Amino acid sequence: MRAERLLSIILLLQVRGRITAESLATELGVSERTIYRDLDALSQAGVALYGDRGPGGGYALVDGYRTSLTGLTEAEASSLFMASLPQPLADLGLDQTVRAALLKLLAALPAGRRAQVQQEKAIIHLDAAPWFHTDEGVPCLTLLQQAARAGQKVWMRYQYPDGHESQRLISPYGLVAKATLWYVVAATPGGMRLYRVSRIQEARLTDETFERPADFDLAAYWAAACETFMANLPRYPVTLRVSPVLAAALPAIYGEHLRARLAAAAPDPDGWRVIVISYDDFQSACNEVMGRLGDAAEVLEPAELRAAIVDGAARLWARYAGATSALALPYQP
Repeated sequence: MRAERLLSIILLLQVRGRITAESLATELGVSERTIYRDLDALSQAGVALYGDRGPGGGYALVDGYRTSLTGLTEAEASSLFMASLPQPLADLGLDQTVRAALLKLLAALPAGRRAQVQQEKAIIHLDAAPWFHTDEGVPCLTLLQQAARAGQKVWMRYQYPDGHESQRLISPYGLVAKATLWYVVAATPGGMRLYRVSRIQEARLTDETFERPADFDLAAYWAAACETFMANLPRYPVTLRVSPVLAAALPAIYGEHLRARLAAAAPDPDGWRVIVISYDDFQSACNEVMGRLGDAAEVLEPAELRAAIVDGAARLWARYAGATSALALPYQP
């Protein structure tokens, strides 16, 4: 660990020039006393550096001293530094490792080209997160990574979108980050399955081991799973106006993905929101709206579904109107 920190100090001095001990301590997450000890060690090891005290002081490398780590070209370095650190790498705890690696790459460039690469980083920023995205906690991610690497089975308690939970024993073959959402690809007694890591409520390693098939291709499996998912998506979109009470309950009924869309839909003066929900077909949409959503939702589109709801409500009224009137008579003034 100390050897890595000593190298980081050299690279920081090479890239940024004069730096105070306080700045080095902040950058590397250690005390100033530790930095002073590291600087003494570097001097004793023959690294050509000097320090100035007082305002504007700090430590720097003697002119001409530099490390030589790689023959990375300016174009190659620019392509690496254009992107911000991807969130999935941070989820895996690799953010500090990646930053250290990029620092080494930047230090490998001549001083003249280094400024051009840093300019590329300053003028281009990539944000891969979708709008209205809410970060999902993935506390089990490191454990799943360890299990996949070691070939250990994992016991987990998993919560499905509708709220019910089940316990599973899985053999994690690999992890996939879809934008900022993590999935574990696992073998189970019922076959291969995909589980959303954020829905794992509890997980632990077991003593049971598994052997991942030598011909298993994680990328190919994920591509096939995505193709199947897209082919099976509901194809009947319905525009609904939903009440405040129903809006609060919809994520539990149809999935957490609706929460962001509901938050993006501005409420009208009565607090109702307009949202599009897709169903498998016309009949399933009709059954859901009339049976589950009831008068807490109003169909705005498509017109054929709205007409069917009106017709169904009229038929229900015709069937029950007489009984309702009879029951209501004793209570009428």
